Amino acid sequence: MTVIATQLQAVHARIAAACLAAGRAPDSVQLLAVSKTFGPEAVRAAHAAGQTAFGENYIQEAVDKMALLRDLPLQWHCIGPIQSNKTRLVAEHFHWAQTVDRLKIAQRLSEQRPAHLPPLQVCLQVNVDGGATKSGVRPEELPALAQAVAALPRLQLRGLMCIPDPQEEAEAMRAVFLRAHALYQNLRADGLPLDTLSMGMSGDLEAAIAAGSNLVRVGTAIFGGRSAVK
Repeated sequence: MTVIATQLQAVHARIAAACLAAGRAPDSVQLLAVSKTFGPEAVRAAHAAGQTAFGENYIQEAVDKMALLRDLPLQWHCIGPIQSNKTRLVAEHFHWAQTVDRLKIAQRLSEQRPAHLPPLQVCLQVNVDGGATKSGVRPEELPALAQAVAALPRLQLRGLMCIPDPQEEAEAMRAVFLRAHALYQNLRADGLPLDTLSMGMSGDLEAAIAAGSNLVRVGTAIFGGRSAVK
């Protein structure tokens, strides 16, 4: 068994334990392997161990990597910032975009999504803990943006994503995640058929699952530390 396979197994065990503690079924939480800055060989090792969904932050790096891995049946999620000059790459190459936080970006993604591809699956990134310089739509602006994005023809709005600042105490972290869960439930109550709440990473996935996350984004615990950041 490779190191990556062993670490994947350990992450799945953490997810299962967190689900058990929360009274949830282990298969109620999906794992997204965050492969940013790691080469195609790392993705191949993870795929060989059963992982099929991968998250990438750096769009051009991801597109180059996809070209080298086109022989594998992988699902690619954009989980990094999306600027206007990169929307076409996201629309043409990714299956999911989890970091939509402006209507302009959503409109460009919809317009640029090729007709032969299924709709781009989208999560709205919400600035759940209120950081002034952080990406993400503010909670009070979320309902209007969600309704507008849901109406775009080449996108399918699936849910919310958040990247809150770390908290020293697990309970404080869970409280932040619970705010995101409440926003998600409010949108569902408003009639939007959402099914994805993407929150939780290597260091806080237990708190996220306890608060209702059903998709965790894990990189370091699978692939190891990153020696370089673009």
